[in-house]
Amino acid sequence: MRDAFPQVLYEITKIVPKVFYVIADTPPAASMAPFRRDYPERFINVGVSEQSMISLCAGLAMRGCRPFAFAIAPFAAFRPFEHIRVELCYQNLPVVLVGMGAGVTYSILGGTHNAIEDIAVMSALPNMSIIAPCDPEELKSAVWACIRHFGPIYLRLGKAGERNLTADATGPFEFGKIRCIKPGSDVCILGYGPILSMAFDAARQYESANGGAVAIYSAHTLKPLDTAGIKTLLERYRQIVVLEEHSSVKTLGGQVKEIAWDIHSGAGIATCSLKDEFIHLYGSKDDLLRAHGITVEVLLSKLSTGR
Repeated sequence: MRDAFPQVLYEITKIVPKVFYVIADTPPAASMAPFRRDYPERFINVGVSEQSMISLCAGLAMRGCRPFAFAIAPFAAFRPFEHIRVELCYQNLPVVLVGMGAGVTYSILGGTHNAIEDIAVMSALPNMSIIAPCDPEELKSAVWACIRHFGPIYLRLGKAGERNLTADATGPFEFGKIRCIKPGSDVCILGYGPILSMAFDAARQYESANGGAVAIYSAHTLKPLDTAGIKTLLERYRQIVVLEEHSSVKTLGGQVKEIAWDIHSGAGIATCSLKDEFIHLYGSKDDLLRAHGITVEVLLSKLSTGR
């Protein structure tokens, strides 16, 4: 995703005027080079100053430009929070805040570089929308959706090496709507972001052991959430597991349970998310996910038992 984002933004810039790419001293990626070369006046590096990045983007938006503010997820969401709240959301400006490497992607760098509560924080802001694509192809559609939307958006990305999960998706990407990326009639996994690759691994093992077919849905738009689409899933499937690389507090799993309560759903609902705590462990991303209790084995157990 780190490479796919500047590539699609470069293609959009050929068509859409006044697109700006603003970074806060983010380590350079080779894929940034075409944008910097061909649109040098629209590529701005503010240095290690995320607050200045947001203020600059707010000013650009007020002049009719479409800025994308790009930084590592915890630095994009948390360091300039007051600026995001007052300058972007209060004024409802069309600025896309791009948080790269969300969740525990930067595992070896510790809690300062992990963004396990960013969706909860961004969701609390009026006028803020949130998109979290699951693979580079869904990312491309998400960036176009950001261009078409007027208002601030938090675009939550992985980092690099994500698998293509949407090649066989039965429906197109649509802002504000959940999307079936693997059809099935038995049980369902609902989630967002690159961690949905784990859903495919669990689905293969479940189907091999139990038969049936596991459906997988991408809830790529977390705000506004597709309440009607989730109601349909609760009516269609006997068991739903919500998978997310985010703290268990104030995020998708809880909202699905609220919807189920409101409609008196009889579906079983299980959640698989990061713990609401800082894990003092340094290792690979898989090591961190395991410490948080997210593994294929755990996901399989929740699909089978509902707990």
